[in-house]
Amino acid sequence: MAGVKETPRQRMIGMMYLVLTALLALQVSNQILQKFILINDGMERTSQNFINKNVSTVESIEYTVEQQGNNEKDVPKVGAAQEIRSATRDIYSYLGQLKQDLIEQSNAKNDEGNFENANLKNTEIPGNMFNNQGIGEELKTRLNSYPDQIEGILQGIGIDDLQFDDIAKDANEIPIFANDSEVRNKDFVSLNFVKSPVGAVLALISQWQNEVLNIESESLTRISNSIGTFYFKADIVEARIAATSNVVAAGLQFEGDMFIASSSSSAAPTMTLDGREVPVENGFGKISFTVPPASEYDERGLAERVLRGEILTNVGGEDQVLEVEYPYYVAQPIIKVSSEVVQQLYADCANDLLIEVPALGNSYAPDFTVSNGQAIKGNSPGQLTVVPGASGSVTIGVSSGGNKIGDVSYEIKPVPAPTLEPVLGNGTPVDLSQAQAIGSLTGLKINAVPEPTFGRTMARDANFEVTGGEMRLLRNEVPRQTVQITNGASLAMRQLLETARAGDDIVFEIRQVTRTNFRGNRIPSELRQIIRIPVK
Repeated sequence: MAGVKETPRQRMIGMMYLVLTALLALQVSNQILQKFILINDGMERTSQNFINKNVSTVESIEYTVEQQGNNEKDVPKVGAAQEIRSATRDIYSYLGQLKQDLIEQSNAKNDEGNFENANLKNTEIPGNMFNNQGIGEELKTRLNSYPDQIEGILQGIGIDDLQFDDIAKDANEIPIFANDSEVRNKDFVSLNFVKSPVGAVLALISQWQNEVLNIESESLTRISNSIGTFYFKADIVEARIAATSNVVAAGLQFEGDMFIASSSSSAAPTMTLDGREVPVENGFGKISFTVPPASEYDERGLAERVLRGEILTNVGGEDQVLEVEYPYYVAQPIIKVSSEVVQQLYADCANDLLIEVPALGNSYAPDFTVSNGQAIKGNSPGQLTVVPGASGSVTIGVSSGGNKIGDVSYEIKPVPAPTLEPVLGNGTPVDLSQAQAIGSLTGLKINAVPEPTFGRTMARDANFEVTGGEMRLLRNEVPRQTVQITNGASLAMRQLLETARAGDDIVFEIRQVTRTNFRGNRIPSELRQIIRIPVK
């Protein structure tokens, strides 16, 4: 059949026709004739099943149209189905009568109604009946007019894309014979009836009956499938909840609508949203897109947007476009940074931050960029360590899921200088307002104590030590001995105190302290500070 994909049954019927016509060209034995009769019996049973199915389809078409309210667009389809059934019944009966006439003229059956092999082999009767009497040409005309008749009925109800091949064909129209020089020039009558045994011709006519019924079946199925294409049958029902918002703060009301949503499995709507195609599943469009940030927000931090969509569907037998609008608001994503040092970031230090965008909820998947510094992502979303440069400001760019959220900027604060604190060997701080015994100063140390806030918030970067300067023993303000300082925790006090006596002063002039940062890097810096300790 042209223009349509053949079903397995159609392919089987076509192949059977080729086999039957090919066997006609052979000298047939009694065994082969018996096979023809078996094939004929099988085809007649198949024909009866076809008839029962097609009658049931016509009844189903009538019932469906009635149940859907006898819509004016479908009522003609009932008449078309009945007309096809009538046309098929006529040609089927005509073919059946030809088989009966052939059996009677050839005495193919005995008095008990059984086939006689001797008469089934008769090749003269078919030739005389179909060739000499002209019945073969009449048969060809009747067979080939049937598909045209069916196509005309279908076109009358708007089905014009279903076409059928001729049933009765000459040899050159059949692939298996087209290249056979002995057969290809035979016409329909010569190919099928001249010198063909009665048994084979009976099977051929039964085959044509099958093919007629198959065309009827395909046509009725097409009519049945076209019924109610405009009729929206809500056979898919779902319970839905549409909330005012699916993010609700504790203590506030949850508000929304609970409703029944329905769709039709027979409908095939096309949906677009803001010009983009929307995938449709079971009649419901599935909307999913990333909301870009707005250029402006109102005083509440909201920007109004409107979704505009179109649904193309069949309504009342005609395609219609249904428009839909849905207003919504884009909330300005506020970047929330948590840290004890959030107002200013310390230079060349590990400033630990927690950067959140509460409006994004569980969809928050942050990425960060840092200008004038380095970024180290933590183990949890939003955790970020920023190591700024030496001075200026740091800008942190915040994105989520590849979409830019915004920037936050901070000034870079220099690391505050530590306080120098002399302590005795037992760890007791030295009271600089009191003279100290010479012997108590033997284990003296100069500690560099970080500024309290920096030491608390930046403990990994607040490791200071005195690494440069000198200490002098003064007597009457005249230096008596000088010793260089390279490590405030290990001063050469014994060397300095060897010549000390009551009334002298020990002066520490500190010129450099060194800070060890979180990476273990040592960072020296200048520090000018004098510490004077009187001795007794």
